[in-house]
Amino acid sequence: MMKYLHLNLPDVILIEPEIFGDHRGFFMETFREDEFKKNLCCETFVQDNHSKSSQGILRGLHYQIQHPQGKLVRVISGEVFDVAVDLRKSSPFFGKWAGAFLSAENKKMLWVPPGFAHGFYVISQEAEFVYKCTDYYSPHHERCITWNDPSIGIEWPVIPGTAPVLSKKDGSGLSLQNAEVFK
Repeated sequence: MMKYLHLNLPDVILIEPEIFGDHRGFFMETFREDEFKKNLCCETFVQDNHSKSSQGILRGLHYQIQHPQGKLVRVISGEVFDVAVDLRKSSPFFGKWAGAFLSAENKKMLWVPPGFAHGFYVISQEAEFVYKCTDYYSPHHERCITWNDPSIGIEWPVIPGTAPVLSKKDGSGLSLQNAEVFK
C-alpha cells in the first residue's frame, strides 16, 4: 500500500511507498497502474526519463504549453528539492507552488499533474532522477519560467553563498507574468 499525501496544492501528491526490507536490502513497488488510477487520476504514461545532475544544479521550471506532461518523479540516487507550480489560470491556486524533498533514502515520489511547471534543485553531491510522463517530449512546445520569480516565491534550499547552476535555457526563463499559461 502506498500513502498519498496532498500538499498545499491539492492536485500535487506526495507518495510514500511501502518498503519491505531486511539485512539483504529492500523491495518496493514504484508504480501500479490500478492503484494510480484509483488514487490519483486516469492518465496513461507514455515515456520514462532518467537524468543525473551534480550538486547545486537547478533544472526548471519546465512545462509544455501544448502536449502538457504529467510527471511521476522520484530520486534513485542522492537528494533533490522538487517543485511544482500551478499554471492553470482557472485554478484558485494559480501561481502557487508546492515542494518536497525526494531522495534515494526516503524513497518518496511526487505526482506533478499536467498544467504545472516542474523543477528541482540538487542538494547531494550528485542525484539521479527518474520520472514517468503522460505525454511525449515536444521541444517546440517547451516553455520555462524563471526559477526565482518573486511573484511565485519558491523557497529553494540553495547552498548558502552559492548561486544555482543553470542551463542557458533555464537562465533565460520568463516571469510568470510574461509566460504562456494554461486556461
